[in-house]
Amino acid sequence: MKGWTASDIPDQTGRTAVVTGANSGLGFITARELARRGAQVVLACRDEARGAEAAQRIRAQAPGAYVRVAPLDLADLKSVRTFAAEYQGDRLDLLINNAGVMALPRRRTADGFEMQFGVNHLGHFALTGLLLPKLLEAGPGARVVSVSSFMHMLGTVDPRDLNMERGYRRWTAYARSKSANLLFIHELSRRLRATNAHLVAAAAHPGYASTNLQTAAPKLEGRRATERFMEIGNRYFAQSPDQGALPTLYAATAPDVRQNDFFGPPLQGLWHGSPVRSTRAKWTRSDPAGRGLWAVSERLTGVRYEALTS
Repeated sequence: MKGWTASDIPDQTGRTAVVTGANSGLGFITARELARRGAQVVLACRDEARGAEAAQRIRAQAPGAYVRVAPLDLADLKSVRTFAAEYQGDRLDLLINNAGVMALPRRRTADGFEMQFGVNHLGHFALTGLLLPKLLEAGPGARVVSVSSFMHMLGTVDPRDLNMERGYRRWTAYARSKSANLLFIHELSRRLRATNAHLVAAAAHPGYASTNLQTAAPKLEGRRATERFMEIGNRYFAQSPDQGALPTLYAATAPDVRQNDFFGPPLQGLWHGSPVRSTRAKWTRSDPAGRGLWAVSERLTGVRYEALTS
């Protein structure tokens, strides 16, 4: 995978992908590159107008690309169920769980969950489970890819306090949600192996990539100095979103991807560069922790992965 770039993406003709949060940042790049290589791509976006603008930009940058927009608000499980029920694709080969929020002030989802855990993990857990039959029907080559973060190393999932009632700390909440992403992929991979399913579950992180994720929370709160600080960091230290999307694209398309793989830019490059198999915290490979989070997630979302045995 040394020096792997978007030009190395295999032909995706005949494949269909759903990319959450595809209207901007890494999700936009991921959707564009998949479409450029021939995939039919569904842009699953909370804001339909911004999704439509993104679709126009993709068509302009990748002539002949097939993209369409479908509304999806991961902070509302009713919206997740509606999206899955109305999914019109004949097949589904790729589900890219990309959308996320970072370091928000304390907020709640429509269902009462802490926002970062609710959007980054629970929304995607429910979406994957509801779309699982389509993914399993697709046969060999089908994949689920969840986008985590190297910041997962700063926080473990605490099943006794998922909503952080004991004291909310925004960066800890973000780190926990990103650990949850990896635990989810770990447990999903274990269950897929147990049923000999062709579907592969993998994860990726973008390293330090310049996107609007870093500035969203400061802008929301009117913290102009912090917003400016993040903008300077993005400008002078972060890699481009095109580069940051490569680990996700590798996990979604490269032929050598295995169950529970985790890709990101190299640590020695300070989280810059082409994708490699990445380091992850030991607790994200814990079977007991994975089973525990899975059970809690099923209870909270009401979504059960009936096609997979435990």
